[in-house]
Amino acid sequence: MKILSLFSGCGGLDQGFLQAGYHITWANDFDKYAVETYKANFGDNIVLQDINKVNLNELPEFDMIIGGFPCQPFSIMGEEKGFEDARGTLFFKIAEIIKYKIDQNEKPKVVVLENVRSLKTHDKGRTFKTIKRILEKDLQYKVFTDVLNSADYGVPQTRNRTYIVCFDNQNVEFEFPEKQELNLTLQDLLEENVEEKYFLSDKIIPTILSNGTGGYNAKSEIDLKIARPLCATMAKMHRACQDNYVTQGNRIRRLTPRECARLQGFSDDFVIPVSDTQAYKQFGNAVTVNVSYAVATQIKNTLENLGEWQND
Repeated sequence: MKILSLFSGCGGLDQGFLQAGYHITWANDFDKYAVETYKANFGDNIVLQDINKVNLNELPEFDMIIGGFPCQPFSIMGEEKGFEDARGTLFFKIAEIIKYKIDQNEKPKVVVLENVRSLKTHDKGRTFKTIKRILEKDLQYKVFTDVLNSADYGVPQTRNRTYIVCFDNQNVEFEFPEKQELNLTLQDLLEENVEEKYFLSDKIIPTILSNGTGGYNAKSEIDLKIARPLCATMAKMHRACQDNYVTQGNRIRRLTPRECARLQGFSDDFVIPVSDTQAYKQFGNAVTVNVSYAVATQIKNTLENLGEWQND
């Protein structure tokens, strides 16, 4: 099955689908550092460009669209305005691509979208309501959605994300992948020999370990067995109630980029060609490979049962 990948980042969502036997024909991202990482690992089929500037008639043939699209406020929130509800948002660009392909009699068989857990409650629920209505009513897909946690798919990281899986076939019955037993802890993924720069200075430790100030108060813990969600701003080193810190040799340190990659399901042969700051951002934004693979496999099994799976 040929895939068009949007908002690809460093390739977490793509990696899972590749492992499940799909083929990424075209990918896109506007972050030059993410594209650098993607190219180092997957090849030159990714385009560095704002998706809003891509010419639809230049897109290659594809059977599916996948993408972890950014969540933005919708500029117009009418009840029955269809595409008008989503203009000015990146979701609209996805819908526009699908609509273009429908007009060309090349409607994608499957659409897979990933977003934050709070997508359903974003803008008092109106964002998700609009997305679902456009997918079902305007684009005529059968839509399935669920919140999946990375810790339920073999990775010791609490990371809840909304997955939306859409099928062109209205008769399809789809179930999200079953949860798996977690046999790893964060400590199992730590590197043994770590550079000095990752260890915290005595001066910053009291701030990192504090429980917050003013109106923000949260318990700071380190050495967790299951990591907190990796975030795109890890390079800034937040308090331990938000970021992950571990003890090694009686000293406290932050996670290394390689450890963050492991927490997102990337194998150690995954190349990290960028600076630590960019690597933290990319892994903080990435889709967990294990979850992507589980979803991709479930979709593949569903398509095979329908007789709609295509080997490229």
